[in-house]
Amino acid sequence: MKYLLTLCIFALPFPALAAAYNRPIPQAQSATAEFWFAIASVTLIAALVVVARLVARK
Repeated sequence: MKYLLTLCIFALPFPALAAAYNRPIPQAQSATAEFWFAIASVTLIAALVVVARLVARK
């Protein structure tokens, strides 16, 4: 326990040695990705319509 304070004092400067954060550059979507996103969106809307009809029956 008596060395804990000493360890903390010496460990404080180490985070300042970390590298700077570089933001990632977003990549453009490919045509294939846009196609699958469109299919997923239509499927989600269809599933929501089916669930809404099932809930409305009860």
